[in-house]
Amino acid sequence: MTSVTSEIKYFSWVSIIRLGLVQTALGAIVVLTTSTLNRIMVVEYALPAILPGALVGLHYAIQMTRPRWGYGADVGGRRTPWIVGGMMVLAIGGFLAALGTALMADQFAVGLCVTILAFLLIGLGVGAAGTSLLTLLAVRVAPNRRPAAASIVWIMMIAGFVVTAIAAGSQLDPYTPTRLVAVSASVSIVALLVATCSVWGIEGKPLPNSVDVSGGKANKPDFKKVFLEVWAEKKARQFTIFVFVSMLAYSAQDLILEPFAGLVFGMTPGESTKLTGVQNGGVMLGMIMVAVVGSAIGGKRLGSMRFWAVGGCLASAFAFVGLAISGNFSDVWPLRANVFFLGLSNGAFAVAAIGSMMGLASDGGQSREGTRMGLWGASQAIAFGLGGFLGTVAVDVARAILGESSIAYGSVFGCAALLFAVSAALAWQVAPPAELKAERETSPETATGDISLQPAE
Repeated sequence: MTSVTSEIKYFSWVSIIRLGLVQTALGAIVVLTTSTLNRIMVVEYALPAILPGALVGLHYAIQMTRPRWGYGADVGGRRTPWIVGGMMVLAIGGFLAALGTALMADQFAVGLCVTILAFLLIGLGVGAAGTSLLTLLAVRVAPNRRPAAASIVWIMMIAGFVVTAIAAGSQLDPYTPTRLVAVSASVSIVALLVATCSVWGIEGKPLPNSVDVSGGKANKPDFKKVFLEVWAEKKARQFTIFVFVSMLAYSAQDLILEPFAGLVFGMTPGESTKLTGVQNGGVMLGMIMVAVVGSAIGGKRLGSMRFWAVGGCLASAFAFVGLAISGNFSDVWPLRANVFFLGLSNGAFAVAAIGSMMGLASDGGQSREGTRMGLWGASQAIAFGLGGFLGTVAVDVARAILGESSIAYGSVFGCAALLFAVSAALAWQVAPPAELKAERETSPETATGDISLQPAE
C-alpha cells in the first residue's frame, strides 16, 4: 500500500484549538445530564439514586455502537458530517433529558419514558461525534504535536464542564421545571452552534486513503468483516484490553471518594467537594505536564506516550495504595496531598492514553482509523459505566462483610491499585509504531547494528 503521509496536510495549532471547542461544547451538554439532572432527581424529587445511575449507565451502554459510527466515517472518508450530526443528536437528547426530568414532577411515567429516550440519544450523539472527532485528530495531527493536542482537547472539555456548571447553575435558582428546560435548551443550542462553527470547513476534501464508494454498495466493505479484521490486529486488541482495564480502575473511585472522605476522615460536604476540586486541579496539571514535556522532547523516551502511560498507571497505583492504608492513620495522613497526586497521575495517564490512541489509529492502514477509534471508545465507555457502579457495590459488600468503613474503602482502593499495576504492564506492550522506531533508533544496541527494525504488525 502506497504511503499517503506526504499528501496529508496536518492541522495547525489554531485548528487543534477549534476542535477542542467541539469537545467543550460536547462537555457542556453532558455535564448537565450526568450531574445536574442527577441531583434534581434525587434531591428535589426524592427519587432513588439508582434511577439516575441507571440512566447514566444506559448512555454509556449505547456507546457500544462507536465502532459502527467510526466505520461509517471511514467509508466516506469524511468526519465532519458525523461530528455535526452527532452533536445535533446530542443537543436534542440533552433538551429531552431536561424536559423528561421536568415532566417527572407531575407525570412520572411520561417523564421517565422521555428521559430514557433522551439518554439513548445522548449516548448515540456522544459516540458519533466523539469517535469522529478523535479520529480526525489522529489522522491530521502531526506526531510531535499529539501530546499537546490530546491535552488541549481534554482540558477544553473539562473547561466546558466548569463554565457550564457555573453559568447554568446561576440561572437555575430558584429551581422550577420550566427554568430547567429553558436553561437546558439554551445550553444545547449554544453548544451546537459553537461545535458546528468550530468544525466547519476544517477538514477539506476526503483523504487520499479513504474508501471509494462512488461505485455503489458493491464497493462498500462489510462492517462485520471490517470489525473482525480490526479485532484480529494484535496491537488493536491489546490496546482495547489496556483501555478497558485502566479506565475501569480510573472510574472506580468516582462515586466513592467523597463518601470515603466523609466517613473515614470526618469531612463535611463542603470539605469533600473541595477535595474533588483538589483532585481535578491535579488532573489538569498532569495533562499540562504531558503536553509541555511531550512536545518539548517528543521522539525521545521521556517524551513518548508509552512512557507517560506506563508512568501514569504506576503512579496512580501508588496513589491508590496510599488511599488504601490512609484510613489507619486518618489523624495524620495528608489526604489532600494524596488525592492531588492521584489526580496528577490520572491526568498524565489519561492524556497519554489518548495520545497513544492517535498514534495507533493509523497503524495497519486500510482506512480503518475510525473503526479502531470506535472500538477503543466503546471499551472506554463500558469500563466507565461498570467502574462507578462496581466501585459502589464493592464498598457496600465490603462494609457488610468487614464492618469497618476504612477497611471496606481501603480494599476497593487496593483493587484499583492492582488494576492500574496490570494496566502499566499492558501499556508497556503497546506503543505507536513511530515511538517504537524512535526508541530503537536512539538505543545503543541499534547504533551498533545489533537490532534491526521490523515492520509494524
